[in-house]
Amino acid sequence: MQDRADPGTAGNAGRITRTVGVLGEVLITAGVVLLLFIAWQLWWTNVESDASQRGAVKDFARQFNGPLEPDSTVPQGTPAAPSSAPGVGYGAPAVSAEPVDGATIGILYVPRFGADYTRPIVQGTGPAVLDSLGIGHYEGTSMPGAIGNFAVAGHRQTHGAVLDNIDALVPGDRIYIQTREGYYVYVFRNSEIVLPGRTDVLLPVPTQPAATPTESYLTMTSCNPRFGSQERFIAYALMEHWQPAPAGPPAEIAGQVQLAIGKA
Repeated sequence: MQDRADPGTAGNAGRITRTVGVLGEVLITAGVVLLLFIAWQLWWTNVESDASQRGAVKDFARQFNGPLEPDSTVPQGTPAAPSSAPGVGYGAPAVSAEPVDGATIGILYVPRFGADYTRPIVQGTGPAVLDSLGIGHYEGTSMPGAIGNFAVAGHRQTHGAVLDNIDALVPGDRIYIQTREGYYVYVFRNSEIVLPGRTDVLLPVPTQPAATPTESYLTMTSCNPRFGSQERFIAYALMEHWQPAPAGPPAEIAGQVQLAIGKA
């Protein structure tokens, strides 16, 4: 006599097959959703942020009245003022009052980051600023040119990746900040990696609570590692000199200023 399949066993096998099929579809769907989320994080947020940042630069440009060429009365190659007297040549640096949250302070140029690197600096470090408008200024820290610490933050990946190459800075690199008053030239000195709780990097003299500032610092902060946020990458610079807007931009960034301001 031939054996016949147990109906109960066949039914169980069918249910298992259907369950595995449904589970497989769920996993595939989850994988697609995850890939779309990664694409949104690494690509689309950059697209959106780049558009917002271009808008901020254009808004700044509409209020800009200074010349777009370097001051021809200053011979190129003229030694910069020593860092201990950053205002020599044009007097003491002009310093703006700290603006309201979301207002554009100026434009950041970093030749080390590329000839087309131009990013707006906006007041505040909340998501509304950092996730769309670029470089954010820590409220309560100094303004460009002022004695103390002008501290800013920016994403290293996603949302414009404005400080993606912060780890590429080399001591001696110049960092330029343009405001409506003029151009402030900072020289990169060193960097360090700290834990997120290290807010002492924002002090008037970075990491020195008891010190009284006598110079103008620039501190740039971003996440570390590049695709994580377990730490913070900190880059320190010291102001070398400044020049007022009527003098035109420093020669090294004249082309970038033309692109950022002239075409806006």
